[in-house]
Amino acid sequence: MSADTSSSAIGEVQGASLYDVDNPAPYIEAPRKRTSKTPRSTRGNFEMAAWLFMRLSGIVLVVLVIGHLLIQLVLDGGVSKIGFAFVAGRWASPFWQVWDLLMLWLAMLHGANGLRTVINDYAERANTRLWLKGLLYTATVFTILLGTLVIFTFDPNIR
Repeated sequence: MSADTSSSAIGEVQGASLYDVDNPAPYIEAPRKRTSKTPRSTRGNFEMAAWLFMRLSGIVLVVLVIGHLLIQLVLDGGVSKIGFAFVAGRWASPFWQVWDLLMLWLAMLHGANGLRTVINDYAERANTRLWLKGLLYTATVFTILLGTLVIFTFDPNIR
């Protein structure tokens, strides 16, 4: 055994001679480089606020959804009890309207924010990003408005 390998616990690193001062590691370019058309100013703290919103809304959603499932499936008798009359009885209470509204709003905004991030990461062309995010925002607003309308205008006396 040589003195070099006995002093080191792991021995010689395989491939260590590939990179040295004269032959540095290869440069990996960023997925989208800044160009002259790229605006210099960033969006301030929007991305940090979006990141923080994802963490906080995720925690609140876990509580809301697990609470919803626990109450609906365990305490209220299971899926077989859920019907029009059950929903009418629940939404007669402002507490359950707010609970379901909060779940709807947070789930839609949380999902839309996540999908916005995916679109920003994977859509390479600016025009594609614009159309995909436009479609996403339209679907999100439509779903939130329609869901809110249903929750607050639900009529248990409909025939």
